[in-house]
Amino acid sequence: MLILAIDTALDACAAAVLDTGANRLLAGESQSMQRGHAEALMPLLGRVMQSSGIGFADLDRIAVTTGPGSFTGLRVGLSAARGIALAADKPIVGLTTLSAFAAPLVSERDDTPILSAIDARHDQVYYQLVSGNGTRLVSPRVGPIGEALETARHGAPRLVGNAAGLLAARWPALTPPAPLIDPQPAPDIFWVAWLGAAATPEAAPARPFYLRAPDARPQADALARAQPAA
Repeated sequence: MLILAIDTALDACAAAVLDTGANRLLAGESQSMQRGHAEALMPLLGRVMQSSGIGFADLDRIAVTTGPGSFTGLRVGLSAARGIALAADKPIVGLTTLSAFAAPLVSERDDTPILSAIDARHDQVYYQLVSGNGTRLVSPRVGPIGEALETARHGAPRLVGNAAGLLAARWPALTPPAPLIDPQPAPDIFWVAWLGAAATPEAAPARPFYLRAPDARPQADALARAQPAA
């Protein structure tokens, strides 16, 4: 299976083409960035597809991260993925960033729980806890850092995600320390592709996975509220 994976949900703009039959990445590129995903993605996709040596029509599936993450960034990736899927008549699957962060550790088949955490600002994190084999222990949610630390009741987890360092710095003194801290700014695009190969469009729809509403309301709403009553 040939998978095109796209990730713009966090602090990277990334794409890759995976050949699952050969178990290798045909091409991939990741650029660190907090802004500018919209301008960077299409040229990056062009380079990746050219390096892969295949065309969009040769793909079997499109995979894209759906969040949680930057509201603007993840919509860039979703729009591009949907457009390619529609034009090439290919199925599309969506993967959460929390699952993508955990995927490399799940592949190690270690029994230790895995706590994926993403900085949600305002002393909050998006987080999810899975067992070493990927079974969900705490479903994806957003909450205070202290709430995320309470997942240690399931056993000292390995911490992954861009908020791993935040959690480690606040780890309770009497709680066993986490054996691994991996504060990657964005998921590895290789694992986004592998998750895309394992998912199905019915179970993993390509739609935004926000967990909370945007901090800013659309300008049109604000203007409407500001209008005087007739």
